[in-house]
Amino acid sequence: MFTKILIANRGEIACRVAATARRMGIQTVAVYSDADAGAKHVQACDEAVHVGGSAPKDSYLRWERILEAAKATGAEAVHPGYGFLSENEDFAKACAAAGLVFIGPPASAILAMGLKAESKRLMESAGVPLVPGYHGADQDPALLQREADRIGYPALIKASAGGGGKGMRVVEKPEDFAAALASCKREAINSFGSDAVLIEKYLQRPRHIEIQVFGDTQGNCVYLFERDCSVQRRHQKVLEEAPAPGMTESLRAQMGAAAVAAAKAVNYVGAGTVEFIVEQTAYDQPESMKFFFMEMNTRLQVEHPVTEAITGLDLVEWQLRVASGEPLPLAQDQIRIQGHAIEARICAENPDNNFLPATGTLQVYRKPQASSFERNTVRIDDGVREGDTISPFYDSMVAKLIVHGDTREQALARLDTALAQTHIVGLNTNVQFLRHVVRSPAFAKAQLDTALIQRESAVLFKQDPVGLEPAAAAVIADALQSEAAVQGADPFSRRDGWQSHGTTRRRFELEYDGQPVRAVLTYGSQLLLQVGEGAESALQFTPQGDGLWVQFNGQRIHSTVHAQGETRHVFTPQGAARISLLDPLAHAGEAAQEGGRLTAPMPGKVVSFAVKAGDNVKAGQPLAVMEAMKMEHTISAPKDGTVAELLYAPGDQVTEGAELLKLAA
Repeated sequence: MFTKILIANRGEIACRVAATARRMGIQTVAVYSDADAGAKHVQACDEAVHVGGSAPKDSYLRWERILEAAKATGAEAVHPGYGFLSENEDFAKACAAAGLVFIGPPASAILAMGLKAESKRLMESAGVPLVPGYHGADQDPALLQREADRIGYPALIKASAGGGGKGMRVVEKPEDFAAALASCKREAINSFGSDAVLIEKYLQRPRHIEIQVFGDTQGNCVYLFERDCSVQRRHQKVLEEAPAPGMTESLRAQMGAAAVAAAKAVNYVGAGTVEFIVEQTAYDQPESMKFFFMEMNTRLQVEHPVTEAITGLDLVEWQLRVASGEPLPLAQDQIRIQGHAIEARICAENPDNNFLPATGTLQVYRKPQASSFERNTVRIDDGVREGDTISPFYDSMVAKLIVHGDTREQALARLDTALAQTHIVGLNTNVQFLRHVVRSPAFAKAQLDTALIQRESAVLFKQDPVGLEPAAAAVIADALQSEAAVQGADPFSRRDGWQSHGTTRRRFELEYDGQPVRAVLTYGSQLLLQVGEGAESALQFTPQGDGLWVQFNGQRIHSTVHAQGETRHVFTPQGAARISLLDPLAHAGEAAQEGGRLTAPMPGKVVSFAVKAGDNVKAGQPLAVMEAMKMEHTISAPKDGTVAELLYAPGDQVTEGAELLKLAA
């Protein structure tokens, strides 16, 4: 077994690998960029080496610097994690040439499976079913258009060297193909260094089910059952679970055998995932499901913890043992499924604004109590701490929240509770959106397909689970509690409103969902609160833990309030809300915002403009494309008008809020 390894990655995966290595008595070396100098993964390892600038191309993708760090620190092996260099065959070869063990598959397997078109041809020769499509080398746009027309719409354009939903577009009709192809190729070249694509038939009501495989250097290969990853946005996974709901033993055996055959076809070693697209004629007819090979990821997956939860195995430990030359710890008939596990990816993004990535500081980051590998419990994998910054240089994932239960129903309930206990303030996240998904009837009934989010949008987006009155009552109660703590225990600051004579009224100016609201608190024999045009009702509150039990207008809820400037973030078991507690004097002289401004919604790079000065545009018309956090984002016209001036050029880096162009009425 190794005595020291270098982890060629960052964030939660570097922390995850370091945890297993520490348990096994293996020393670890971290690498870090300028932006990550104080990152959690740096402190999680025994040593750390700086490898370059903040952008991945200047640090985590500079494998020559990483190999130098490994040699300088005496590491015997390199664990690539996932992303970055994990599926780079040149890096795997360079490790071997430097006398280092690459903790992953042979470079030949990475090469064979790395290009989607090549891997599909290989699988076709091995008898694995494929989705109808074009996987050829000829990348002439006219030919690709003809192939899409032949296959039929909707068609899927997919980067041949891609993964993670990047370089992928669904095209609904022929006239949209050219623009989608150009966008897909741009994103592919930026993310993977190749703009080659393949075209496939876009299946209706498809499920995304993948099989975890593991091979060793003795020629053994097993599958560790399946994961359902159908709940996706922008072709990227949101929730993953194991085992797949509705999976029959017969279909599991067929898919497992196909996955093992795929791995053996390339002499696979280590952890890998064979991904299948599964067509279903109805949600309640699992016997009708048909599977087609999609791709193989030659690395550990983000969602591997759910497999660990249902098998009781540590897949990173398996990786280390296999890479050191040991045989697989278990044979196929020794691996069992126990219970059900679900993973939620907590990301810095705004689901109500097309999942726009967010950056900022984790001013508050409170997590549910977790236990790493125990079953029937909660596990959190993350690479950040309270006070850390989510930057535009890397992906938007903050943490992975994994729960395990004896049944799917128990796991769902445990996940909802754990999400309710997750408090993040400082930037937008998808925590509440995840709760909406988990609570939705479709997900609860396992009516799964990759379009679930679009299909259930009415109950997933722009929801208000708390409501104005409970949110306002919680904020005002918190303000009174804070004032009492500062003022001391004199009778005039008592929370019950006691005073020596008469009544006193106090006004609170609030803003909720963009609308001004006035609340009036009356001090008398008891506290009476009126919110907006609502009825006056008694307000009572009692501290508990870091929050308050608040009773108002017939409701009694436990709430925790975190302040961020004027904004108050209210967290309750029912959900979370934002409400502003305004200082009227601070807003008295504010001028109306200037109209006609189009600004960058996040820090990033201007990719292109679709208009020029003098063009007349219609509301909703695409004007510009930006790239941030490895994804492209289209800026559209908010209203009809004329383009007065372009303020940047393609390739320029811009800050959040920077005005991109001027639009005149």
